[in-house]
Amino acid sequence: MTAPVTASMWEAKAEPGSAEALVEWVYATALPSLRSAPGLTRAEVFRSADSRVVVISLWTGDPAGLPDPPADLLARPPHAWDFEQVQR
Repeated sequence: MTAPVTASMWEAKAEPGSAEALVEWVYATALPSLRSAPGLTRAEVFRSADSRVVVISLWTGDPAGLPDPPADLLARPPHAWDFEQVQR
């Protein structure tokens, strides 16, 4: 039997004109903080046309949270959700 997989989704809306800086913060700060966490299998970064940045990470253990980004990059506080993989 394989270990259960949890997908953790973190989403933040950047201040106007700050989306690229938020993406840079994710790569420079947030992702390195996840890489040492036990159970991380993969993390991917996405960006939308309306300045939202999403990090989806897959875990075989308890997901680790991302650190708080600089407040001046954000239009509102980030949101995070965890999802359990459905086995059929």
